[in-house]
Amino acid sequence: MNKSDLIGKMAADAGITKIQAQAALNSFIGATTGALKANDKVILVGFGTFSASTRSARTGRNPQTGAEIKIAAKKVVKFKAGAELSENVK
Repeated sequence: MNKSDLIGKMAADAGITKIQAQAALNSFIGATTGALKANDKVILVGFGTFSASTRSARTGRNPQTGAEIKIAAKKVVKFKAGAELSENVK
């Protein structure tokens, strides 16, 4: 399912237009992104938790040459599925 499929499904389930569903989805994405940038968690009870953490710098290897390379530290997003979501996917 891609973004436009999700917007269509949201519109059909909620009885709203696709434009309204797109605005709602874009608002959710924007709010979630802003919270993660501020190092806050986004907790959706029953669905899951989005969080941001910092991955430390490390040394890796170029698979073609075997040469060591430095991999910079960066911020990554994590998602932990909630119990209800995990149970419904089984």
